[in-house]
Amino acid sequence: MTDVKELYLKGLSCYGQGKHAEAIEAFEQALALDASRADCLQALSMAQMHAGKLQDALANVLKLTEMTPEDPQAFTSLSMIYQRLDKIDDAEKAQAKARMLSWKQELKTNPNAPPPADAGGMNVVQ
Repeated sequence: MTDVKELYLKGLSCYGQGKHAEAIEAFEQALALDASRADCLQALSMAQMHAGKLQDALANVLKLTEMTPEDPQAFTSLSMIYQRLDKIDDAEKAQAKARMLSWKQELKTNPNAPPPADAGGMNVVQ
C-alpha cells in the first residue's frame, strides 16, 4: 500500500513536470489517507490553480488558511488564486496578510525587523 509521503512525493514530481492532472490525483489520494496534511492541501491547491481549476483551488486554499492561519505561504497562495480569478482587492488583502504573518515570524529571530512596506497596488503577473 502506498503511504501519504509516497503519494505526496509522486504529486510533487508530477507537478514539477507540468503533469497537473496526475499531481492532483496523487495529492487527493494522499489527503484521502490523511486529511490533516497541510503540505498536501497546499500542493493540491497549486496544482489545481495551474490546471485551471480555479474554483477547486480556491476552495482548497481557503481550507488551508483555516487549517494554518499563521502560515504566510497559505495566504500568498490565496492571493495568487484570487489574482487568477481577477479578484484583485481580495488578492491584495491576502498578500497583505501574508506579509504581516511573515514579518511576525521574522520578529521572533530579529526583534528589530522593520514592518513590511505597503505594497500599494499589486502588479498582477499570471
